Amino acid sequence: MHTGACLCGAVRIEVSGDLPPPDACHCTQCRRQSGHYWASTDLPRAAVTIHGGDSVTWFQASERVRRGFCSICGSFLFWDPLRRDRIAIAMGAFDTPTGTRLEKHIFTADKGDYYDIADGLPQSLR
Repeated sequence: MHTGACLCGAVRIEVSGDLPPPDACHCTQCRRQSGHYWASTDLPRAAVTIHGGDSVTWFQASERVRRGFCSICGSFLFWDPLRRDRIAIAMGAFDTPTGTRLEKHIFTADKGDYYDIADGLPQSLR
């Protein structure tokens, strides 16, 4: 079991089982919404319980994806691909220890020009 929350605690997350290795997304949308790049782990919806879901506001970022954040403190928590049985949750929301490590970087073609990716992990342009 893993737990987590937004900054103010209005939204709490429980995950049954282990957390899969997360990825770091450098796409323009993730950078703009998070303020940098965004690290998240993809989980089966059935493994996730969201408490305080009435405090989650959903932003329809595209036809296929919505992004969820706490309407009280603004914490960016979820990347939700519609019509898929998985949801991505921000690694920064989880209490430690998470028991996992960053696996790869994605959408590196869109990364900011103010930082380098130098951790030796695999990188994907898309």
